[in-house]
Amino acid sequence: MAQRIVSGMRPTGKLHLGHYLGVIDNWVQLQKEFECFFFVADWHALTTKYDKTDDLKQDVLNVTMDWLASGIDPEKSTIYVQSHVPEIAELHLYLSMITPQNWVERDPTLKDMAKILKSKEGTNSQIGYGLMGYPVLMTADILMFNADFVPVGIDQVAHVELTRDIARRFNNVYNTDFFNEPQPKLNACSLICGLDGNKMGKSFNNDIKISDSAEVTAKKVMSAITDRSRLRKDDLGHPDECEVAFKYWKIFGSEEEISTVRQECEKGLRGCAQCKRELGTKINERFAEIREKRAYYENHIDEVKDILQTGSQKARVEAGKILTQVRDLVKMY
Repeated sequence: MAQRIVSGMRPTGKLHLGHYLGVIDNWVQLQKEFECFFFVADWHALTTKYDKTDDLKQDVLNVTMDWLASGIDPEKSTIYVQSHVPEIAELHLYLSMITPQNWVERDPTLKDMAKILKSKEGTNSQIGYGLMGYPVLMTADILMFNADFVPVGIDQVAHVELTRDIARRFNNVYNTDFFNEPQPKLNACSLICGLDGNKMGKSFNNDIKISDSAEVTAKKVMSAITDRSRLRKDDLGHPDECEVAFKYWKIFGSEEEISTVRQECEKGLRGCAQCKRELGTKINERFAEIREKRAYYENHIDEVKDILQTGSQKARVEAGKILTQVRDLVKMY
């Protein structure tokens, strides 16, 4: 039987190239080898945006369409909506009973999220009970399917360590070896910065979306930061000091193309505008098929909803098996 992987993503709207390169492309490869459960984490979205839910349903669909277009296959992977599997909430309740408070408080992501909310409001009033329980809900997401691995970036390993701690504590409290202690599976991915050289993000207005048109993509790429020391086209360039464009070439170009761009830049034979025009073309070539598939799903939204419904039902069946055993171990009536 194939080993299991569980991973999810908050529905924040249309996804960008950072999501694709950092997460989705890796998932596409993992589904060839593992039994994968991929979920849209709409409950997690409520932890910080409980009062901003007008677009939540559409955001769930947008994330799902980006996944499907990028190659997440509902025939190979179970794609589901977190809130459509209520068993997760019940498991979260049992796990919350055995999790020491200081374990939750030390979670680095929770600390970061709390700091962001404090800075926005200047008060603790926005740090709700749901946000405090976020690390345990995340653990429930993973243990709900008794995952063997959780694909994460290096900065998310602490999440998995907490899940391992809680799984171990459950096993000790109830004298069992039922829950796996899942291992982090580090993403083999390319990191991509935003067009301004900072972290790519929707809120920073520096992203290129998976679903952007070729024209929009080309225009955005032309705004990318390059070598600030170059004033004229024939100035000698410094590719390694190019803040964005050459970094993109190293992700999207072939070895031969990267070498050519470097040499022409260093010799002053390649202007930054020309470089970015060619780069825009390269990125559009990479995402042309994905965007075509996404357009298909946009025009067949009922098919997307059916995929989510079917996947959520399948996830509930598997979750029910786990929860039945958990209830028995906890000795619920």
